[in-house]
Amino acid sequence: MCGRYADIRSPHDLAVQFGLDIDDVAGGVLERHPVWNVAPTMLVRVVAEVPGPDGSPIRVLRLARWGLVPSWAKDPAIGSKMINARAETVADKPSFSAAVRRRRCIIPADAYYEWFTDPATRKKTPFAIRPVDGAPFAFAGLYERWQNPADATGNDFLVTCSIITTAAHADLANIHERQPVMLTPDRWDRWLAADTGVDEALALLHDSYVPCESFAVSSLVNNVRNDGPELLDPL
Repeated sequence: MCGRYADIRSPHDLAVQFGLDIDDVAGGVLERHPVWNVAPTMLVRVVAEVPGPDGSPIRVLRLARWGLVPSWAKDPAIGSKMINARAETVADKPSFSAAVRRRRCIIPADAYYEWFTDPATRKKTPFAIRPVDGAPFAFAGLYERWQNPADATGNDFLVTCSIITTAAHADLANIHERQPVMLTPDRWDRWLAADTGVDEALALLHDSYVPCESFAVSSLVNNVRNDGPELLDPL
């Protein structure tokens, strides 16, 4: 699974990395500070494609709350249970099936954290995992817009997201059995494109991996109130 990650790159760098115009970066993204300990229910940055003024797609960088709230949900609190979606079942689950058809996104991350459990002592040790080439991860994600049914104006809506996970690559399976789906650059365009069908989208989730390095880090990361570059210092 993925329950914590670091998102520290500048908006300009992300715009260049993911091929979008800086004018298509939302104001909230520009004002957001680096976060070394992103946790569920926080606002996170997502890359998506939406219709532009002339109807053609434009790529944008926006904020969404981590923890997907399906459009049919009566209470947005359900999102705290929807931070991850399994690649193996994402198209079949009512909570995610609509989003995987129409609202796919990329969630950038500089690193993510996973906890190794010692089988003998059950002690948990946090590890940081990041790309060896220094580029950001492009996690496969989904997003939704939830409309507050009590709002008659139609202006009270919430944008939320989820990270898709898969079985861990052999390089990481010794730490945890699951990992986020790491989309390689050659898959970004088709993952985001509105005309990509479900079968093609699901195929993009398979065998997509970027070489990673992993290292033990301080237990400071266990507490969501701790945030700073020291969280990524190797022990």
